[in-house]
Amino acid sequence: MALSYDPVHWTPHKRLYDRILISFIGVYLLLFIGLQSVFHPTCTIETTLIRATGTLGFLMLHLILIIGPLCRFDRRFLPLLYNRRHFGVAMFLVALMHGILNLFQFHALGNVDPMVSLFTSNTQYGSLARFPFQSLGFFALLILFLMAATSHDFWLKNLGPRVWKSLHMSVYFAYTLLVMHVMLGVIQLEKSPVLIGMVGLGMFLVLGFHVAAAMKQHKTDAASERDADKTSNPQVPEGFVYACEWSEIAMNKAKMLIIGKENIALFRYEDKVSAVHNLCKHQNGPLSEGRIIDGCITCPWHGYQYLPENGQSPPPFTEKLATYDVFVLGSSVYINPSPFPEGTARNPAQISMSI
Repeated sequence: MALSYDPVHWTPHKRLYDRILISFIGVYLLLFIGLQSVFHPTCTIETTLIRATGTLGFLMLHLILIIGPLCRFDRRFLPLLYNRRHFGVAMFLVALMHGILNLFQFHALGNVDPMVSLFTSNTQYGSLARFPFQSLGFFALLILFLMAATSHDFWLKNLGPRVWKSLHMSVYFAYTLLVMHVMLGVIQLEKSPVLIGMVGLGMFLVLGFHVAAAMKQHKTDAASERDADKTSNPQVPEGFVYACEWSEIAMNKAKMLIIGKENIALFRYEDKVSAVHNLCKHQNGPLSEGRIIDGCITCPWHGYQYLPENGQSPPPFTEKLATYDVFVLGSSVYINPSPFPEGTARNPAQISMSI
């Protein structure tokens, strides 16, 4: 968390991330140009650069889209998620270079304005086989521009998490446009079954990882609901439902609970258990996948922090989470799923280690 909005809040981790990212882009472009010169020596440098930046941008978009699902299966991918916005901005810049090269190569050498030529050089909008695929790429690039331009936390703060998140979910619409752009371009110009197969494989991976991650999350939610539906002990106060055994929660970590409409993160720390709303105020990150660091619940996505006993971010930050009452009886943990107003302090439940 930062005290102010810097243009880019650099950290050693971000610098390393960006160095690796820039190196990947440079190595890819050099390898592509080298291989192109070997297998297609008659190809012009302009066409080579168009192909290089186009394939690189499309590959980067696929990687961006599968980072989230990958983190559901292996937390070692989380460092890639932390600065995914850097990845996204870099991908947009590569795609922008591809678009500019295309515009110059195919539309800037005539007497018609290049932007007008882009939409009028091919007007077969009613034909699937001959559809002007470059227009699809233009609108996809426009969406990627809006996402890159609003990637900074300044926009997240002023637009609000819900609006900001909705805007950035349009990446899937941009991806759909780009798949159509690439497929139509291959069919009309390249006519390569290998390229069609590679695009199909990319779609399969993106869709497959998202479906697999959704199924995994569904199983986790169902397990949480089953735990919450267990019959309460008569000694438990009214309104509380069974959550889990406290031994099931690793020290300084959490268990996620779905009770009705409530998404709850139940944290164990020291000899205590506290519960807060599971979604981080920053980007709705899953707090239950984070851990307690220096006494604060720390979001696994971007490090936003909250005190477990009241859901408040430590000063000078002002973010607040809803809190819940927790009760421990023997080895069992119970929770009242009725939330208190955001930032309301609630006494943690005490664990008796003699059980």
